[in-house]
Amino acid sequence: MSKIFRIKKGLDIPILGDAEKTVIKSKLSKKYALKPTDFQNLTPKLKVKVGHKVKVGSPLFFDKYNPEILFTSTVSGEVIEINRGERRRILEVVVKVDENMDYENFLKGDPDKLSKEEIIKNLLDSGLWASIRQRPYEIIANPKDTPKAIFISTFDTSPLAVDYDFILENEMNNFQNGVEALRKLSDKIYLNTHKNSTLFDKIKDVEINKFDGKHPAGNIGTQINKISPINKGEIVWHINPQDIIFIGRLFSKGIYDAKKIIALTGPQIENPQYYEIISGANIENIIKNNIKEGNSRYISGNVLTGTDISRDKYLSYYHSQITVILEGNYHAFLGWALPNFNKFSVSRSFFSWLTPKKKYSLDSNFNGGKRAFVMTNQYEKVFPFDIMPVQLLKSIIINDIDAMEQLGIYEVAEEDFALCEFVCTSKIEAQKIIREGLNVMIKEMN
Repeated sequence: MSKIFRIKKGLDIPILGDAEKTVIKSKLSKKYALKPTDFQNLTPKLKVKVGHKVKVGSPLFFDKYNPEILFTSTVSGEVIEINRGERRRILEVVVKVDENMDYENFLKGDPDKLSKEEIIKNLLDSGLWASIRQRPYEIIANPKDTPKAIFISTFDTSPLAVDYDFILENEMNNFQNGVEALRKLSDKIYLNTHKNSTLFDKIKDVEINKFDGKHPAGNIGTQINKISPINKGEIVWHINPQDIIFIGRLFSKGIYDAKKIIALTGPQIENPQYYEIISGANIENIIKNNIKEGNSRYISGNVLTGTDISRDKYLSYYHSQITVILEGNYHAFLGWALPNFNKFSVSRSFFSWLTPKKKYSLDSNFNGGKRAFVMTNQYEKVFPFDIMPVQLLKSIIINDIDAMEQLGIYEVAEEDFALCEFVCTSKIEAQKIIREGLNVMIKEMN
């Protein structure tokens, strides 16, 4: 019998633009990119130059400090750009796609009949090892480690998120195959589903737990905290559902098949819907002729934790969603002091609390500037961990490593503080502070 966890603290943000449950097969984009900036604590070293020909699964770069971890192309074609930022930091490796896909060949076989070493090598060679992340620190897992458990969240409660029950219903054989491969890497796999979902109930070799409640019930950090909290010295791994599909295809086909389904969402989208694409696609084809008038912000991911990109850029590695909202570069006359029925408010500053089911065309406006970081009890209302969030943030700000450890730095990642940042009266960049704290701990522990 599955155990049900009810998450009482949290917030569902009522934003317009849910994707209609129809899937459109997108045209092949002309360009695809792999972005080292999608991977925390990575120092990339290039394996290609502009002009090099690559196949699907050919390595583009690797981790300088873990050279066995490769990052591979999702399409075949020619490397046409290596874009750099400050201090020549590599931002993107861009591949111009061929009409016909040529694939690198990898090990094909039943994961049950393969050794742990063979499975790890296949994941490393294909580039799919990068899909496995670890806590603490929310970085790519070290293949030399053995985690106490692997966590999989099969639902997402973030704003306008994809419905995994919908997009994976025809992929359950590959999902099971991927789980069997992961089963060789850890003695315990927790498969966490929504209370109302039945799609994953027949998956073998996992412990199934059911969750119910508002966002962040679907966050992997919330689920780890409720099922098996991380103590100092412990490691857990986690992986997205669509990445498990990639792993399943790897062992059933012997190739890196990076086709995935994403949601195009947000109040600035004329027809929000699902698209079948290849990972790393340029988003221009997907959003073409589907944007409302106005100065729009394009986000790879959701509005709380996604990455701000331009309309001619690329979907990030871990994301299954594109969100488009209005830019909030305007001044609101009288701000919260002017009565308004069309603005969402957590604190009842506006009358949105009278219409709890109404959805809003939210934008990126801060609605105020930075203020003193004071105790307001706002964070605690949306933060379901058994952790004191304000005290943890302040311990990071003053660089008190002992306090950071005692207050739970090993259990959290940026996304766990996204709602705290959203409701914050002081406009504190909580996610940025958490990442700074995690980076300090990585250096300290090394």
